Amino acid sequence: MAKATRLNRRSQLITAGVARSPNRAMLRAVGFGDNDFEKPIVGVANGHSTMNPCNAGIQPLVDRSIVALQQAGAMPQVFGFPTVTDGIGMGTEGMKYSLVSREVIADAIEVAVNGQRMDGVLAVGGCDKNMPGAMMALARMNVPGIFVYGGTIKPGLWKGEKLTIVSAFEAVGAYTAGKMDKADFDGIEKHACPTVGACGGQYTANTMSSSFEALGMSLVGSSQMASPDPEKADSAAESARVLVEAVRKDLKPRDIITRKSIENAVALVMATGGSTNAVLHYLAIASAAGVKWTIDDFERVRRKVPVLCNLKPSGAYVATDFHAAGGVPQVLKILLVNGVLHGGCMTIHGKTMAEMLRDVPAEPRKDQDVIRPWSNPVYKQGHLAILKGNLAPEGCVAKITGLKQTSITGPARVFDSEPECLQAIIRRKIKPGDVIVIRYEGPKGGPGMQEMLAPTSALIGQGLGDSVGLLTDGRFSGGTWGMVVGHVAPEAYEGGVIALVKEGDSVTIDARKRLIQLNVPAKEIARRRKAWKAPKPRYAKGVLAKYMKLVSSASRGAITDGG
Repeated sequence: MAKATRLNRRSQLITAGVARSPNRAMLRAVGFGDNDFEKPIVGVANGHSTMNPCNAGIQPLVDRSIVALQQAGAMPQVFGFPTVTDGIGMGTEGMKYSLVSREVIADAIEVAVNGQRMDGVLAVGGCDKNMPGAMMALARMNVPGIFVYGGTIKPGLWKGEKLTIVSAFEAVGAYTAGKMDKADFDGIEKHACPTVGACGGQYTANTMSSSFEALGMSLVGSSQMASPDPEKADSAAESARVLVEAVRKDLKPRDIITRKSIENAVALVMATGGSTNAVLHYLAIASAAGVKWTIDDFERVRRKVPVLCNLKPSGAYVATDFHAAGGVPQVLKILLVNGVLHGGCMTIHGKTMAEMLRDVPAEPRKDQDVIRPWSNPVYKQGHLAILKGNLAPEGCVAKITGLKQTSITGPARVFDSEPECLQAIIRRKIKPGDVIVIRYEGPKGGPGMQEMLAPTSALIGQGLGDSVGLLTDGRFSGGTWGMVVGHVAPEAYEGGVIALVKEGDSVTIDARKRLIQLNVPAKEIARRRKAWKAPKPRYAKGVLAKYMKLVSSASRGAITDGG
């Protein structure tokens, strides 16, 4: 183990000497023997939970990693962190805790690892916020670390069609519109989630796990494995061995997480058609790592990286198909040989990204249609566009793939909460050409930026995905597609222009021009601003009240440790 690590971490806790005798005595009670005090202490941050399929398969991975850490000469010490699953909380007050849980996870891991002076940390997580929360902690602490993904769910099947959890949400819209009978509605609900594992499309969990490969902080080739499969547990064990070697070499997260490696991660997100939430999360990860990265950098990367993968929600295939077709390593190699991946970036393996990809073919296999060659992309440019205009001078995020039309100008249908909007959709009060505005759901106003999967899925189910626009200061599930714009900043609670929109106002969303505009004269907007008053906070006590006081704008990642 490197001298710097021993002096800075473990020696403060258990080095020989009278002053440290009580520390050693307590560690003997949890299994340390005389020969163990010179071994590195590696924390295992365990996200196991039986509350959701995303995290219910994690414990076997933790067990395998513990054994592998011991065999590699480390002393593993397990601690837990909480998880909130969006698919269960969606459409309820519980959803407000989802993004908040990212901050709680980061803080919990920091407290455990720094409070007990651990030499390294292996974080195992499954659901959406487990990953960015853990990565923020690793970057913030700068202690050797690695992320192990709990794995993707296997696809469900109903009448020959592969299902994901989004299938169930879209079925709600189809059923309420009279386009689906009760037998199919029940069949989809009962078959959508057949195993443990995180949501099976290129939604937020699989987006973040695959991007961590590109970032260099997870094993190359590990991110799209199915949670129940033996190879997933094998990769957890290998991750433990790789981490112990990183501890010995004193290879730290900030040696790996750089501006160039974040660009690699964002390029992978674009190439795979990943979640809008990646914008929030990489702004936060960059901040934690002390890397200069702004919302405009996403647009810069988008313009030079095509969408190469035909993955749900806007494509045809699921994560297990992606893995079988060559997965993340194949996409990274295509990006590398075409000059949009920084091959010199270091990885947790102790090798550069180019070295890790040396034996991967430059072209995808011809017997599959999941990963397209550079010469025949799904789309010529990336799908996550940063729009600006008088409705969002700080920027907002639009997913612009899978659309028949990329612009809409129509009358605003204004709602001050997600549930209010959902009821209007279910009651068939939204018509083609409308532009839905859901506000006061931002980082402070929600608080917590609820995901709008329920209303967007209901629109899709009713056949309105291409003819109705939706903009919000909240955010979207990785499973969302359609004419949708999220993360509008400044948010309504802070007096952003979105707070000043009135029912029937003309609103324009133009993805190609990257424009989001309230078509109202500036003098009228100024008059409305003078009359506007901030609403009372929705929470006065507890974690949501604390979050409201600390959280930054979505344009800065909705972080709580940098205001």
